[in-house]
Amino acid sequence: MAWIRIIEEDEATGLLAREYEAARRRAGKVFNIVKVQSLNPAALRAGVQLYLTVMYGESKLSRAERELVATVTSWANRCFY
Repeated sequence: MAWIRIIEEDEATGLLAREYEAARRRAGKVFNIVKVQSLNPAALRAGVQLYLTVMYGESKLSRAERELVATVTSWANRCFY
């Protein structure tokens, strides 16, 4: 199993602390998928913005259809996140 160093919530400062707080507001907690990007808070912020745009932005696909595409893609890639 791979090991990725992360910055925990109680160690976060600056932009990372703000991104963690935004994650808690969105989801009630900071999921590991966010924490694994903690060493590069600017990339984390850009990734979150991309996700929000893809999943909630204007699209001909419904939110449920977008989730289905994400789920099937994860399954096809054997990603059980």
